[in-house]
Amino acid sequence: MTKKIFTLFSLIITSGLWAQPQVPEEYFQEPLDVPLVLSGTFGELRSNHFHSGLDIKTQQREGLNVIAAAGGFVSRINVQHYGYGKALYIQHPNGYTTVYGHLKEFSPEIEAYIKKIQYAQESYEVEIYPEAGVLPVNQGDLVAYSGNTGGSGGPHLHFEIRDGNQRPMNPKLFGINVKDSQPPTINSLYAYPIGEDAHVNGSTRRQRIRLIPLNDGSFRTEQIDACGEIGFGISAIDKQDAAANNNGVYRVQANLNGDVVFDMNMDRFSFNESRHLNQLIDYEYYANNRSRVKKLFVGPNNHLSIYNTVVDRGIVNVQDSLNYIYSIKVTDFSGNEKMVRVQIQGKQPAVKPEKRQPETDYFVQANQAFNVDENGIDAYIPKGSLYDDTYLDIKFQGDTIYFHKDDTPIHSNITLGFNVSDYPQEEREKMFIARLGYGGRPSYNSTTKKGDRFTTGIRTFGTYTLAKDTRPPSITPVNFKNGQWISGNSTLVIRIADDLSGIKSYRATVNGKFILMEYEYKNNTLTHKFSDGVVTDTENNLKVIVTDNVGNSSTYEATFFRK
Repeated sequence: MTKKIFTLFSLIITSGLWAQPQVPEEYFQEPLDVPLVLSGTFGELRSNHFHSGLDIKTQQREGLNVIAAAGGFVSRINVQHYGYGKALYIQHPNGYTTVYGHLKEFSPEIEAYIKKIQYAQESYEVEIYPEAGVLPVNQGDLVAYSGNTGGSGGPHLHFEIRDGNQRPMNPKLFGINVKDSQPPTINSLYAYPIGEDAHVNGSTRRQRIRLIPLNDGSFRTEQIDACGEIGFGISAIDKQDAAANNNGVYRVQANLNGDVVFDMNMDRFSFNESRHLNQLIDYEYYANNRSRVKKLFVGPNNHLSIYNTVVDRGIVNVQDSLNYIYSIKVTDFSGNEKMVRVQIQGKQPAVKPEKRQPETDYFVQANQAFNVDENGIDAYIPKGSLYDDTYLDIKFQGDTIYFHKDDTPIHSNITLGFNVSDYPQEEREKMFIARLGYGGRPSYNSTTKKGDRFTTGIRTFGTYTLAKDTRPPSITPVNFKNGQWISGNSTLVIRIADDLSGIKSYRATVNGKFILMEYEYKNNTLTHKFSDGVVTDTENNLKVIVTDNVGNSSTYEATFFRK
């Protein structure tokens, strides 16, 4: 019966997927007018998500011309402190959308359009969906300048192509070419005993398999002894010419005795499945080693669309006294490839290894909701929050819950609740739910306060407690002093910081009039551009108010002069 179920799963996962999409290969042009060199590829494994575009290097500087990859109209403008920072979306007549992220600023026409809205809303962060005729563009038009805004680790352009359902697609499918003559690099290979009585080389735990290089650039391994249901995982990267970055690979295929049993590639995915990346990787290994290993087998609750073929969930059922050849081919988009050949001998161990079962008092089934309430702290785990049935290690002590190790992934929010009835109201106002990090330092978790109960949603296991923040944020001028003439300045820069609960909001005025200030969280600065034309008087009274996440507030006031 088990074999029939696995085969049915294989048929479903194979027949439900598309072949390589048919797309217009010469419709889009490159979005920069410099040679394309990548720091990130489509579908790369990132923290809790697949990378949804290409990260294009901008020669370690900001301000390069960003041009429309095709004609259409600006359909969305999103300006935020984090994420894509300043981002532009262009909808094209063929139904596709291109996305340009981490921008320094927009083209003059678009910049004036969005600035007007920011001042009207008195907010730096805005999200606008212009109508089709408001901001039309032609292919090759200047639409923005490259930058480093949002969650960017250095100057570059994030570029996406999305289909009509807003699913990101690999831009290389459309002819956006990057020179790549180098094959992928295979860093490591692992074997996993999966079945109840399975073993690899006499062990019931994950085993690293030594790779032996061959003259043709491929690898073989030493023979492994195994029995029962086992699977494999691989760590691999790819490099493009003219760049040293370790990028993601395009395709991984596995064969068993010459037949394809696993095949996945990165052509397209949906944002609503991106967090399922944590099912593709060996999450426990990643949490403890900060290295991602792709599993070449599929769990029962894994519904990722990136698989082309999966036979019997990618699991190899090794029978005693039989021999198997398992081969893996890793390929980049340009067709460069690297191979590994694994020889498996079915062999029962002389002494049956014991499989550790880390049982606790709290067993959570992935397809059922779970609730625990003790010592004034409660946790609610909705159905589907976990990928697998799991024994959770949960301990309560005072206002603290030790909530399992963070090497088990959480898919959707788990709710933690704390009873705060023992605390006076004035103390509660400065309290919040915190996750304790390395060294026991608390970090703010978004906290909802209702009566005697604080709640928060979490997507990472760990230790959570109640913390208190009574110190207001700091505000420090950077490029001016109180009473100073600053006629030569093009900007007004202020540094703001909060050492515990974090910055929630800020507001700046000059002579009582709102001024737009751009918050750059990576260096804790607020910047106003005098080119906005709001500051026109000679004598100017500046007022900046900054508030943290529990309501502590600081006010800075100064006078400056301009001609």
